Amino acid sequence: AALAGVSYRQAQRVANRIGIFADDPRLWSETGYVCRLLKEYEIRSVNTEVPFTSWGNLPDLALLAVKWHKEGDRAFWHWVVFWRGPCGPVVLDSNRTLRRHVRIDFGRMKPKWFIPIAGC
Repeated sequence: AALAGVSYRQAQRVANRIGIFADDPRLWSETGYVCRLLKEYEIRSVNTEVPFTSWGNLPDLALLAVKWHKEGDRAFWHWVVFWRGPCGPVVLDSNRTLRRHVRIDFGRMKPKWFIPIAGC
């Protein structure tokens, strides 16, 4: 939703239309779903995960996998958006428990890998 500039509800309707549902656990453990949704909005992404090495090595725009963990033999994560904007880098995090969804507390986030976004 953040990358497409639409509300969460609008993105959810588009996702549902193409067979992606928030209650599907694969949404949080496979990248194909988010790449399909990006394509619906004509947002170009690289279809491979790039290991995270440092905040400085990220491209100007990327999807980050944070809160990475394993449940049984399956990996899960939470998606956030990294954006290197005119006022400096930020992370856009839709987690409902956060008071602020624009984050700069980079030391608290532990990205595992990222998907570069080529253009919106």
